[in-house]
This record gives sequence, C-alpha cells and structure tokens, in this order.
Amino acid sequence: MLAHAIPCAYDFVRLGGGPQRDGQVDAAGTGQMTQFLGTHQNRLDAKGRVSVPAAFRTALRGTDGTAALVLRPSHKHPCIEAWPASAFEALAAPVDRLDTFSDEQDDLVTSLYADACPVETDKEGRIVLTDALKAHAGLLDAVVFMGMGRIFTIWEPAAAEQRRAEARDRARNRSFTLPGAVPAGRA
Repeated sequence: MLAHAIPCAYDFVRLGGGPQRDGQVDAAGTGQMTQFLGTHQNRLDAKGRVSVPAAFRTALRGTDGTAALVLRPSHKHPCIEAWPASAFEALAAPVDRLDTFSDEQDDLVTSLYADACPVETDKEGRIVLTDALKAHAGLLDAVVFMGMGRIFTIWEPAAAEQRRAEARDRARNRSFTLPGAVPAGRA
C-alpha cells in the first residue's frame, strides 16, 4: 500500500501525570493520554482495507499487537471518526446523565451508537471499512487520516483539505482560543 504523510515532528504525544479526563486511560494501559497528531494519506485496497498510520497504531497498540477502535460516521462532517475503544466507552457517562426519554438523549444515542462498529487492526495494521462508512465519507481509493487529539478522523482527500482550510479560517476569523489561555501580546 502506498502511504505518505504531511511532514510533522511528532504524530502522537503521550502526556503523563495528572488524572485523565473521565477516567480515561490510553489503549496501552499506561495511564497516559494519547494525542493523535498529523495528517497521513493511504490507499484503500480492493477488499476495503486501509493501513492505519504507524504512529497511530503505536499509540493504540494492545499487548497482542492489535489495536481496538470504534469507527462511526461523524454526525457533523462527511468523515469517519476513529475512537480508541476506551475513549468511546467513556462517552457513556455523560450520555447517561441525559433524561432517558428525552428527544435529545434519543437523537444523541442513535447518532453515536447505531452505526458504530468495533474493529481491530490486523497484524499488518490494516482495518476494514464497511461500505456504509465508505459511502458516508465518499471514499473511493485514497483516504486521509487526520489526527484530532484524542481521536482521529478518516476523510476523502479533497474533503480533508477543505475541512482543514475551513477550520483554520474560522479559528482565525473568530479569534478562537482555549479557556484560560493568554492572547498573544498580552503576556
């Protein structure tokens, strides 16, 4: 399989110390949170398999050499969200705080869980994308993996580039910042 990455100093970062959000532990069980960084492009093979970028596999790897993921169609974008199994399981706690019979809970649970599929990488680090997931993201042959911090997403290449450009423009135009961050020039 042909693969290439947009140059990046690090593809994932393990951050130690302190408690994890919602009690999350990384997939390797080290107690460190994993951050998926960078953008990588790979090709789908004729069987619908694609190789997960090596750095992402390293961050996900279990003791048996495979990586457990939950794939789901994003309810916000034409892409596939790839969640480490432990992070996806952690979604249950906030969802459980919603009124069980509310429309909000019903819609959210349906959009999160109904089309989600657990997968594991094979020994070569590949995953199989279902026809439904490929159709949702408009995938034909090339796919782009985008690191999104605690998850990564899988896109059609042109859609991925458009999304990155839109996100940068919105962040710049709206002066997005992190809570508690000091704006540049005010230090």
